[in-house]
Amino acid sequence: MHDLTISLEAASPDQALQLADLRVLAMRPSLERIGRFDPERARQRLLQNFAAEYTRLIKLNGILAGFLVLRPQDNDLLLDHFYLHPDFQQRGLGSAVMQRVLAEADALGKIIHVGALRDSDANCFYLRHGFVLRETAEFDNYYLRYPQTTRENK
Repeated sequence: MHDLTISLEAASPDQALQLADLRVLAMRPSLERIGRFDPERARQRLLQNFAAEYTRLIKLNGILAGFLVLRPQDNDLLLDHFYLHPDFQQRGLGSAVMQRVLAEADALGKIIHVGALRDSDANCFYLRHGFVLRETAEFDNYYLRYPQTTRENK
């Protein structure tokens, strides 16, 4: 990812349907593994509480590669959605974006909460990025990551 330009850009309300479709593509393999793939339910999960003000488009060299939703939750942050189009997965882009999100949370001194489908590869991804398992439910695992402090951000 060194010679590529990664940007996080504000989403607009009229992008909700496009992002819902991207979510379906990104989640399909994980949902199929557990026999719960329902494209309409996957779309509605995003559309029912879409908030453009918390949504950031992930662009790689100007091309939409994914999106994330980082919303305030009490005194913490909720990483409510984080998806990359399948064509952009397994290339280090997710880790590069996650480093930016973690740096932002650390600078604010905020805990980040996130949920992941139990059989999803996302579980290993979150563990690799310093999240700890908080709770296991029927279909999802819930993680949190405490803010990290270093001499540079004190």
